[in-house]
Amino acid sequence: MKNLGTHLRKAVLALAAAGLFASQAIALPVIEPSVDQPVVLAAGDCYAIGQQVAAQNGGTLAKASQSTRGGQPVCVIVVLVPGKDGQRPRRSEIIVPMG
Repeated sequence: MKNLGTHLRKAVLALAAAGLFASQAIALPVIEPSVDQPVVLAAGDCYAIGQQVAAQNGGTLAKASQSTRGGQPVCVIVVLVPGKDGQRPRRSEIIVPMG
């Protein structure tokens, strides 16, 4: 009898979880692509800018992300510049305005 209760409890939990996932899947809005709305790839732009900045500084790109500073869109670029005399690389954060 104890075994039956355990199996029944597991089955009820599994059904509840399946119902939760199904209800959320149904509730998701369907967005159809539209030609009227242009796609802006800002993160890709920041990555390309980051690659250039890293090359100019003789380092490697660690991170490139878009942010807003002073109401203006900017790329926040993090470059790892090799240290001198075998020291560890130093982290340099560079803000580049998007434009």
